Amino acid sequence: MVLRYVFWDQLSNSLASLQNIADGDVVLLCELEEDATRVAHHQKKLVFLWSAMRHFANQLSTKGYQVVYVELDDPQNTQTLDTEIKRHLKQYNLDKVIVTHPSEYHQLQSVNSWPNDFGVTVECLEDDRYLCSMQAFQVWAGDRQHLRMEYFYREMRKQHEVLMSFGKPEGGKWNYDSENRKPPKSGLDIPKPYVSAKDPIVEIVKKVVQLHFDHHFGDIEPFYFAVTREQALAVLDQFISERLANFGTYQDAMIQGEPWMYHSHISFYLNCGLLSPLECVTRAEEAYYQHQAPLNAVEGFIRQVIGWREFIRGIYWLKMPEYSRLNFLNATRQLPTFFWDGATEMNCLHQVVTETKENAYAHHIQRLMVVGNFALIAGLDPKEVNEWFWIVYADAYQWVELPNVTGMALFADGGVLGSKPYASSGQYINKMSDYCKECRYKVSVKEGEDACPFNYLYWDFLLRNEKQLGSNQRLGFMYGMIKKMTPEKIQSIQKDAKQFLKSLK
Repeated sequence: MVLRYVFWDQLSNSLASLQNIADGDVVLLCELEEDATRVAHHQKKLVFLWSAMRHFANQLSTKGYQVVYVELDDPQNTQTLDTEIKRHLKQYNLDKVIVTHPSEYHQLQSVNSWPNDFGVTVECLEDDRYLCSMQAFQVWAGDRQHLRMEYFYREMRKQHEVLMSFGKPEGGKWNYDSENRKPPKSGLDIPKPYVSAKDPIVEIVKKVVQLHFDHHFGDIEPFYFAVTREQALAVLDQFISERLANFGTYQDAMIQGEPWMYHSHISFYLNCGLLSPLECVTRAEEAYYQHQAPLNAVEGFIRQVIGWREFIRGIYWLKMPEYSRLNFLNATRQLPTFFWDGATEMNCLHQVVTETKENAYAHHIQRLMVVGNFALIAGLDPKEVNEWFWIVYADAYQWVELPNVTGMALFADGGVLGSKPYASSGQYINKMSDYCKECRYKVSVKEGEDACPFNYLYWDFLLRNEKQLGSNQRLGFMYGMIKKMTPEKIQSIQKDAKQFLKSLK
């Protein structure tokens, strides 16, 4: 007999460790304080994951599996993974554990310790829900000096024959990103997001989270997440039918009061196992061939799923654990308090933080070019920024957020993931959103107390990091502009930046 442990982000019937189950095998799922507090996860995130776990455990039970589900408030719950594994091995007199490879490095460390700590055999199976194995990614990375997603993405398209026509990319191009950068316009008819029906399991879990974790960031209500596979499939259906056609064109756009835009909102379900990447890609591809959505939208969505998502996972396992300690730009500033309460006069950040608190969600441009951009040019400590992203988003696990934050947003890896820092002034935010219209600061003003802080922080960022970034070819034009600045101009930029950064609390 075998103990088969299922992590909280492995809620999939196709999970490798749930195959070929024998009579007497025990399937174990646990709600652990350790999971909830490794970082202080958003309250809505905890409700979502534990509700989905309870539904998944019930589903496995109806299939006849011997399921042991340990609720958070179970008096016998020891609240840590290792002690729960030890307790159930002893209780059921088992000498073998089977798991699917965990998604996070700290979990794998625990799994690797069990043979010595508990005297049992441990079989750790490959997580074949991903389309690129860790071994395949390692082979692809090889001795490449630069790991770029675009080239990886093309290989994935070829390998899985997605949007391919006679060995060539559909439409003649691999990437239609140039068509996917339209700013918002007035009169957009943005569909409402999926809202789940009231669920008795969810209502119970809400009370558990409120009782134990009401001090954590975030709002539980309103709760709208899917918590079963059937509901997750309904979210996917809604995206394909109502949002996909406009997804590409407006995927970078931001509108005040419209946090969901035309995005898919399926990352929650992909990352916890309720949906599989290939079924999502296939649905989008079918929509293109059935003339339900244009190629730029379908390709852009598919690139996020089989390109970026798989690439990020590959980078994580290729570079851990060293990757979690990288700080190429030596950024050390503490996270400002407005990251938790939204109390800032910068309207873009106020909007994104407030919506994040309400929804445990923000779309990728809000994360990268508002929050990430500010964290980069303000010199915030990568460890604190990484922890914040891990805490606040319901689709965030360390494997997801760490490469996105350390590599993409903060350039803290020195260029492992991206070729340049994604830094910009307030003009980008003004172009891609309507946030600046209601801001106390003026995006058109470059200096002084009324200037948009993004404007002078951008140049101050380049000035103070010239030693690390001055030789970056993609920043050559900007450093050329700095060389043309008068000493008085540079002094004014540095004075405004110093005064603003000093005011952060």
